[in-house]
Amino acid sequence: MRKALIYFKKDLAGVLTEIEDGYSFQYEGNYLAMPNAEPISLTMPLSSLPYKSKVLFPFFDGLIPEGWLLDVAIRNTNISILDRMSLLFLCCKDCIGAVSVVSLNEENYE
Repeated sequence: MRKALIYFKKDLAGVLTEIEDGYSFQYEGNYLAMPNAEPISLTMPLSSLPYKSKVLFPFFDGLIPEGWLLDVAIRNTNISILDRMSLLFLCCKDCIGAVSVVSLNEENYE
């Protein structure tokens, strides 16, 4: 079970978890309590209930680069293009935009 901390504008917003039958994302209670808390995506409004999906949420999948940039990112790794969670860890720690993804696992994706 792989996990990632999801940051929104430097604030810990929630945790993305790869579960047995897909994926789960849950906002952190401290983030929800912030007066200026914003959803990480319009498709994932602020909620104390976890979001679940059988595939990687389209919002997170959309953070992964495409085309030649994806080719450059995986050229020197043994990550499959189908392993979306590993690609998220590899490419989205410091991606463009307000959201960043930090792996909580022991693997080094750099």
